Amino acid sequence: MFKVIYKITYPNGKIYIGKDLVDTLNYYGSANSKLIEKDFPREHRKDFTIRKEILFEAENISDQEINKIEVDFIRQYQSNKPLIGYNQWPKYKNP
Repeated sequence: MFKVIYKITYPNGKIYIGKDLVDTLNYYGSANSKLIEKDFPREHRKDFTIRKEILFEAENISDQEINKIEVDFIRQYQSNKPLIGYNQWPKYKNP
């Protein structure tokens, strides 16, 4: 069974990085819905397309290792920076 790190891109260009420990095709993460909804008025929700990209996949990897890789990708893409993405952890720190 593959474990994957994925990137979700929303219509406004903001991203969310997440992991799926069982590689479910229809899983789109656990981003905060209320946070995302603030960026999309009602009329924008009528035709809404998101993109899911697999950034990393591995079959024989521990949960601890995949967790570390997820955080590395969050930091690399800065998806925890509010202007860039919807990840809320780890907290973004201005350099």
